[in-house]
Amino acid sequence: MAYRQDEGSDLSWLEEEIQPDCKWSLRVKNVLHSGKSNFQSVELVETDTYGKVLLLDGKSQSAEADEFVYHELLVHPAMLAHPNPKSVFIAGGGEGATAREVLRHKSVERVLMVDIDKVVCDFCRQHLAANKEAYADPRLELVNDDAAAQLEATEERFDVIVADLADPVDGGPCYQLYTQEFYQDILKPRLNPGGIFVTQSGPAGVLTSREVFTPINNTLASVFGHTIAYAAHIPSYVDTWGFNMASSEPNLQLSPAGMVDALLSERISSELKFLDGPTLQAALALNKPVKKALQEETNIYTKDNPRFIHGAGFKAGQ
Repeated sequence: MAYRQDEGSDLSWLEEEIQPDCKWSLRVKNVLHSGKSNFQSVELVETDTYGKVLLLDGKSQSAEADEFVYHELLVHPAMLAHPNPKSVFIAGGGEGATAREVLRHKSVERVLMVDIDKVVCDFCRQHLAANKEAYADPRLELVNDDAAAQLEATEERFDVIVADLADPVDGGPCYQLYTQEFYQDILKPRLNPGGIFVTQSGPAGVLTSREVFTPINNTLASVFGHTIAYAAHIPSYVDTWGFNMASSEPNLQLSPAGMVDALLSERISSELKFLDGPTLQAALALNKPVKKALQEETNIYTKDNPRFIHGAGFKAGQ
């Protein structure tokens, strides 16, 4: 990621490298934060097109204009697939939007959110007004620590675990939380019987689904046995984005469109911006190349055989 200025102009542009031969640019009105925490490079910029945009290690993580697409897709399918989710663990999620969506559910009694980076949590709480209410909710406990360490140390079990982690990039802080070892040894034992795990899984487009989306799906299947893969286009990510849900429960499934709408009406008190029954069915209807990639995937994501999307953590790049 780099900034450039038009010659003879005050206009500043942020450039994000999507692939070695592909960049996209976004005009920046104001840089609200630019620096490095102990774990990653952190940028929060204000733009005309997408509002405030959060970037970690040079990768766009969230934009005000369309973050609800990502966060509603990440949270609500898993919450609706569970018959009565009361306890939820969020790995990552320092922006606060994942907790916001979880806390919409009337059944939820406790949310433990563990994000390693206090810098990200603090300035998102300060600058992203939409999530301040979630941070103030008494059902939410925020711990700034490594999510794996917290899960490993606790005896508590959860109905739903949501992984809202930064993308797996070489040298970044999160890639080990996409591995078979983490899922098998640390995460799975912390789910209640019938519990559900869901994770963001990176690009899932026609040209990009084999980077990490399909290996994560195959890795989860090797641990849990039952998975559901789904995806939708997110404009600020410049691609279709993937999600993977997993459970040891053999009846893991998502309801038909009409039942999803009824469940949403029953379980949450406010209308969602993006997700409804037909929209969820559309997210489940993956295109032929992506379905083929899922069927053909043989890689298991392990500590010794990790998979990365293009990019690098700032420590790896130094």
